[in-house]
Amino acid sequence: MAIRRQDALGYQIGLLGRLFDRALESELTAFGVLPGQFPALVMLYQKDGLTQADLCQRINVEQPTMANTLNRMERDGLIQRVPDKNDKRRSRIHLTDRARAFKNDLMERARQVPGQALAGLESADQDKVFHLIGKMIDNLKFDRD
Repeated sequence: MAIRRQDALGYQIGLLGRLFDRALESELTAFGVLPGQFPALVMLYQKDGLTQADLCQRINVEQPTMANTLNRMERDGLIQRVPDKNDKRRSRIHLTDRARAFKNDLMERARQVPGQALAGLESADQDKVFHLIGKMIDNLKFDRD
């Protein structure tokens, strides 16, 4: 039985994700940052002091996954948790001086990976890739509220 292209879509997307993560990991290693920590760092670079729930919503991950990620990031000296002044049940996640210090270098290195993945594609084809991936994401999204 021949494998149809749509039957291999999950494999291709998974392979692309794994290869992308490996390339990203090789760029982030010098900073002591793992690919799974990178999205949280980016969100905190955009707005420091988010809550764990804020990060989960913005990155689209489950609470237990984010809790584990934040624990590792705290252990690695990337973030610190500060009790919320208005709600003692929550903590605000803040970047450490160390994480802030390498922001520009980290982001510059991380930007090389998408460039590598898109190398050789015309601008119109790159736009199409983003459009199609966005459409597939929309097709698979479900309301978590």
